[in-house]
Amino acid sequence: MNTGRRALKFKGGSSAPLNASAATRNLSKCHLGSVIFGCTNSTIKECLSKQLFGLPTQHFSYVKNIDPGLPLFLFNYSNRKLHGIFEAASYGQMNINPYGWTTDGSERTLYPAQVQIHVRMECQPLLENQFKPIITDNYYGPSHFWFELDHAQTNKLISLLASQAVASRVPQFTTKWRTFCTGLSSLETSDGSDKIKPEILEEHFDLASQVSDTVDVNSSLDAGNRAFEAHFDANLANEEEEYRIFLKLQQLATNHHESSLPLTSDTECTTSNKDTNLENKGNSGEPIESKDNNEEDCGSSTELQSLMAKLVQEIQELKDYKAEQAEKIAFLETKLLEAEGEIQELKSRMMSSSLSNSNAVEPERAVGEEQFEDSCLDPNESIFLIGGYDGESWLSTLELYDPFRDVIKSLRPMRNVRSYASVAWLNSQLYVFGGGNGYSAWYNTVESYNLETDQWTLGPSLSAEKGSLGGVTIGNKLFAIGGGNGIESFSDVEMLDLDLGRWICTRSMLQRRFAVAAVELDGLLYATGGFDGSDYLKSAERFDIREHSWTQIPSMNAKRGCHSLVALNDKLYVIGGFDGDSMVSSVEVYDPRMESWIIGEPMKNSRGYAAAGVINESIHVIGGVRLDGTIMDTAESYKEGRGWQESRSRVLKKRCFLSAIV
Repeated sequence: MNTGRRALKFKGGSSAPLNASAATRNLSKCHLGSVIFGCTNSTIKECLSKQLFGLPTQHFSYVKNIDPGLPLFLFNYSNRKLHGIFEAASYGQMNINPYGWTTDGSERTLYPAQVQIHVRMECQPLLENQFKPIITDNYYGPSHFWFELDHAQTNKLISLLASQAVASRVPQFTTKWRTFCTGLSSLETSDGSDKIKPEILEEHFDLASQVSDTVDVNSSLDAGNRAFEAHFDANLANEEEEYRIFLKLQQLATNHHESSLPLTSDTECTTSNKDTNLENKGNSGEPIESKDNNEEDCGSSTELQSLMAKLVQEIQELKDYKAEQAEKIAFLETKLLEAEGEIQELKSRMMSSSLSNSNAVEPERAVGEEQFEDSCLDPNESIFLIGGYDGESWLSTLELYDPFRDVIKSLRPMRNVRSYASVAWLNSQLYVFGGGNGYSAWYNTVESYNLETDQWTLGPSLSAEKGSLGGVTIGNKLFAIGGGNGIESFSDVEMLDLDLGRWICTRSMLQRRFAVAAVELDGLLYATGGFDGSDYLKSAERFDIREHSWTQIPSMNAKRGCHSLVALNDKLYVIGGFDGDSMVSSVEVYDPRMESWIIGEPMKNSRGYAAAGVINESIHVIGGVRLDGTIMDTAESYKEGRGWQESRSRVLKKRCFLSAIV
């Protein structure tokens, strides 16, 4: 069984409306001309003093496309004014300052999609009626607009702002460029970090009205970031030097314009001077200038050309140096990612060791309660829990959970942190494929786990990077269904051919489905709900491997994504998820014989991105997240004739965006 994945992912902060059509314009990186960030009267001071802009999590789908130098603007929701012109001083990243725009740093920031900035040109802010005609195509409501601008809009907006420029001055290169690697942060968890905030952008910028300047970005650095600081400082010095050279060139051009010195060859210079002198003589009767004067002017021109060539060469050398530094930084980032994976593995082992120690000193249970070691867990009566997010860290863990005895056993973690992934069994191997690292990267990688040897092995990669996809095994065939990459939703279906050692494309679904849920029943593959790029779906379809075709089946009563789908007693159970407006607790049941959906008994709690599995004719739903961002640590179980029962576990922790399979 695989849990679905919601199109707009949470990440330790708030986000814009959960209607994805109102969240992003989805411009590609090459078409992105600039980005507008948001603030209020209470937060604009910190944005400018810390030289850091931020947006809620789901906006990272385009914030990640920001490169240094990209034009940026800042919109103040309080007075509806647009400030500029700014430009990016870093790449768009997650959690450059994890506690920005918070009162005392006790909670994670609401705006983790961040970029560092500096002022390109200080201009008078624009009223909304001034800039609205330029970005009118971005408005999807009377006062709501997309923050991504194309190149044409950017150029017009820059021209309008530049016409109201404040007295020009040298840009202030005062901000240190920083890169924060959350993977190298403390292994200890902190209280109160298990909440993921609500997601209405305009409302939640107002929630930051009590923000103070007590959070220092630099204080969040740890030793693992110091290597980056030196390289960013070097790049900063390069930009300062390049700007000074630019000023020299500008001054030389001005002097040339004033003295009318031609930037040409000596021959052209002599000819020009002769023409000028002849003209002067004809008009004023003055004698023609001497040859010495001509040679002096031409000599000045030659010196100027030589200086210009030298300056151009210096600029090229600086560009080459910057390119070299960029390569070094990319290499260091790769090393840090590898270190992050190693730290996650160590953390998982520490947690496992801690759990073993706590079990060793645990008080005796009530009389009659069964005593046993977690090593006695039966995999056939347990649920495998893979990866996800616990409110503090993105996980690489693999655990075996027995819901009947409330015991959990840690197995060897994956090679990398992984969330929004899908899982399936094939030839006694547990395959985990796709998903992402919870920050900016989606995966096409595949890992398989051997329970007998407790070892992970890399498998053939998917054809594309994707997450929130479905995974189903039919016979000896493994299918990867739908999914997306934060920008596109896919209808693609891939099948793993072990004989060929690769995934091959098979018949695509009838609809695009990101945050899809899929399951096998009686040799048929079912896919339900999901997000097609503009709305959540209530439709469902079925794949017959013998006919190699998809067929539409009756639609569910309600649309939903990031839900769970399991098979129980020859029926399909669709559980919870997100309907485009809120997380739901509703359950629908599909009977293939009747070819109809009926409303089932709802769960005790609304939740999405939960784990679900069926053991001994009971459905178990574990963890998940509520609409208010609360990550859940409770479990619910369902049995026909008994209904849903909620239970609190001794061993389960807060967790969402995970995968599960029985």
